[in-house]
Amino acid sequence: MFYFDPLYFVFALPPMLLGLWAQFRVKSAFKKYSQIRTQSGINGAEAARRILDRGGISSSQVKVEATRGMLSDHYDPRHKALRLSEDVYSLSSIASVGVAAHEAGHALQDKTGYAPLQIRSIMVPAVSIGSNVGPILFMAGMFLAGTLGTTLAWAGIALFGSTALFALVTLPVEFDASRRAKELLVSQGIVSRAEMQGVNAVLDAAALTYVAAAAQAIMQLVYFLSIMNRRD
Repeated sequence: MFYFDPLYFVFALPPMLLGLWAQFRVKSAFKKYSQIRTQSGINGAEAARRILDRGGISSSQVKVEATRGMLSDHYDPRHKALRLSEDVYSLSSIASVGVAAHEAGHALQDKTGYAPLQIRSIMVPAVSIGSNVGPILFMAGMFLAGTLGTTLAWAGIALFGSTALFALVTLPVEFDASRRAKELLVSQGIVSRAEMQGVNAVLDAAALTYVAAAAQAIMQLVYFLSIMNRRD
């Protein structure tokens, strides 16, 4: 059956290993620089608030909130909330202010109408369907013969393709947020230029996880297409 195809590992293994390496780097860098206090003594919540205020985003427009879970930090454009994990929110560490500044960068993107962020937000409903339903339709199509099977398989590929496209659109969004974060942390006096080594280590490792996710989605899509090519 196609899902035991050894060729699958040719497509899946390299991006999976890259993803594991990226996750290791993120956890390792975050753990290391969570133990190094910023010279300014500013914690993650204060860093995010200072960046937002300087960017013309008041507390009534975007709230900075604490949320549970390790590295569960994110910006919610629908509810205009910047949610930081408890360690990032409360600790005055290089890692904490780096992550907080990155999420504040997303809020600034939202305020300025950054196109890739808007596109990604629009794609969310389709991606939530495509990532789950797409592979199911594809597998169903593989089990069925004739025109119906082919149609279902291509429909699954099209739906899953939205996941790969979403992963690609995510890359400039994340890279730009990190770029903004790095510039603002120094210009706002939150970290020194010497401390930026730690910020770079944390944010660059986090960026690699998004590269790995994009590689995984693209290679999965290419694998589906290769199956269809062999079937034809």
